[in-house]
Amino acid sequence: MAVKSTAGRTRKWLALFILFGPAFILLFIATRGCNHKFLELDDYGQVVDYSFVDAGGIKRTAEDFSDKVVIINTLQPTCPDSCAISFWHLDQLIYQHVRKNKKKLGSVRIISFVTDGEGQPLSDLSSVNDMLYDNVEGYDPEIWYLASGDARSIFDMRNNGESLNQTGEEYFGGEAYQELQLLVDTKNHLRMVLKGNSEGMIRRMKEHMALLRKQYDKEQADEEKKK
Repeated sequence: MAVKSTAGRTRKWLALFILFGPAFILLFIATRGCNHKFLELDDYGQVVDYSFVDAGGIKRTAEDFSDKVVIINTLQPTCPDSCAISFWHLDQLIYQHVRKNKKKLGSVRIISFVTDGEGQPLSDLSSVNDMLYDNVEGYDPEIWYLASGDARSIFDMRNNGESLNQTGEEYFGGEAYQELQLLVDTKNHLRMVLKGNSEGMIRRMKEHMALLRKQYDKEQADEEKKK
């Protein structure tokens, strides 16, 4: 009788192992203390030490953003109806995400150089400044900076063998750089270049921004472990 009882329990445990064993093995492998792996962004080198004057008349330099992750792009006085980048998606997908997650994304900034639409810098930022306050919920000029300055020089670099300063009728105002967005890290290095004239490209920029933040979080955690 005891032999039958033992055999029955053995069969039950064997059945449970066959049913749930593979899941437990996978869980063990996934959580056995190894570091989580994720894609790290390429480093495309130093961005020029840019400077600009903001909408408040304050001169800013790249050094002011040395501890920030920065997205650089352009805006025109024709925004939000006609911009080189997709203004609504930039606002909704990136700016609002940063604004509503300041605790996690407090080091992210947007710098938008204002051009006349044909690539030339504008010194009068008032109309675009008013447009941001009118169209962007909770607009904060300390998160999203308007800039008067030479944006073309910032984009005067090559990525994947191609110049970012291409010209042609196929580009907004004849200047390719006006349609681009740059992701710049805390060391003023270029980490990603994407077009900014579609929802998909701005969504991808948001994803790359998140990857860069994960990299920094991992580096910080590794440093704390060494202490």
